[in-house]
Amino acid sequence: MAENKLNNSEANVLLQLISFELEEEQFGIDIYMVQEIIRMVPITKIPNSPDFVEGVINIRGRIIPVVNLRSRMGMPEKVHDNNSRIIVVEVNKQTTGFIVDAVNEVLRVPVNITEEPPEIVTGVNSEYIKSVGKLEDRILILIDFERVLSKSEQLELQTIN
Repeated sequence: MAENKLNNSEANVLLQLISFELEEEQFGIDIYMVQEIIRMVPITKIPNSPDFVEGVINIRGRIIPVVNLRSRMGMPEKVHDNNSRIIVVEVNKQTTGFIVDAVNEVLRVPVNITEEPPEIVTGVNSEYIKSVGKLEDRILILIDFERVLSKSEQLELQTIN
């Protein structure tokens, strides 16, 4: 009987996610990691910066490094358009912007609809995937932003800002 209570309470636990797009795939990030979402702004290139850094932006006096999540995930480059957004995230006490193709919506989904990613995941580097959510009409890939950049890459970002 206690097991049923656990399953029922797990079904009541909701994840709050922001869904976004990359290469026509649906991804999600925990809303509590996101500081803000902004439209594309001019990005200042930094000479000799790591390849994964598109440049830096100034948000209210703070210099924030910006990573193109598409290229970081091994996807083909795309010209930024009116739908492109920068998701500003704090990861391991480092504020970083990640460029995505579009931000769609805020979702509240039961934690029990998520599961470990399958061993073979196509199109995305599986080390960045936290879990996969099965929604009624689509699959949502939850990204582990703490693993998108290695510890050494995170240290490199700290020297930029």
